[in-house]
Amino acid sequence: MSLIASLPLIEDFPDAIFVNHETFEKYIPQHRHSKGQFSYVEGGVAYITIDAKTYVVPARHYLWVPAGIDHALTIGSSATVLRSIFFFAQNDEHHPFYREIGIYPINELLIQMIKYSEKWDDHVQPQDDGFEFLKSIKKVLPEVSSKQLSMALPITNNERMKEIIAFMADNLSDTLLLNSTGKRFGLSQRSFSRLFQTSLGISFLQYLKMLRIVKSLELILQTDLSLSEIAYQVGYNSLSAFSNTFQQITNARPSAFMTYRSGS
Repeated sequence: MSLIASLPLIEDFPDAIFVNHETFEKYIPQHRHSKGQFSYVEGGVAYITIDAKTYVVPARHYLWVPAGIDHALTIGSSATVLRSIFFFAQNDEHHPFYREIGIYPINELLIQMIKYSEKWDDHVQPQDDGFEFLKSIKKVLPEVSSKQLSMALPITNNERMKEIIAFMADNLSDTLLLNSTGKRFGLSQRSFSRLFQTSLGISFLQYLKMLRIVKSLELILQTDLSLSEIAYQVGYNSLSAFSNTFQQITNARPSAFMTYRSGS
C-alpha cells in the first residue's frame, strides 16, 4: 500500500506500530500524525519540508519526525526508496531524541533491523509477533543517532525571492556574486542582502554555499558524473575546495557518498 493511502490508517490503533515499505510516490503533501515517524532513505535522495525549511535526506540516512509535526515529503527520483515505521508516542517526552526533528547516517545494525522488518506491513499490535522487535528499533535510535546531518534550505513565499532562487539554481556553474546577481534583479547590494535576510533568514553567500552542496549531493547520488565534473557543475574550480566545503556541511567527503549511488 502506498504511504499516501496509508496515512489515514496510521491513527487507527494508537498503541500499534505501523510499517510501510517501498514508498515510490513523488510527493506526499503536508500532513501530521500522532505517531513518531522513522523513515529510511534506501537510495537516491528525499526532502522533508517543515515550517520554512526543506531538509535533505540522502541515501543511507534516516529521519525522525516527532508526533504532531506538520511535514511534507518529496522523493527525489525513481531510484529513491523510502521505508517508514510509525511508532506510538507514549513517553516520548522523556527523551530529547524523540522530541526533535533529526536526520542521521544509518549504521549496519539499523540496516539489518530494517531489512528484517520487511516481514511486516501495516499495523503491528502489542499482542502480535514482531511488536517487540519493532519496538526495539525505536529504543535503539537514541543510542546510534550521534551525528546529525544539518542540510536544509530555507523556503519563502516571496515571489521575487523565488525568482532569484530559481536563477541561482539554474546557474550554479557560473560565478555568482552578491553585487552582480543583485544588479540583475534591479537591486543594490544592500537591498539584495536585506532581501535574503528578511525572506530566508540567512545571507546570500550562506544560501549559495548550501545550494551548491545540496545540488552536488543530488548529482553524486543520481548521476554517473565524476566528482571533478560535479564540482565544476556546481561552481567550484577546485576539487579540493569543493571537497572541503562538502565535508564542512555533511561531515563526510563527497567520495563517501559515491558508494551510495543507485546500482553501486
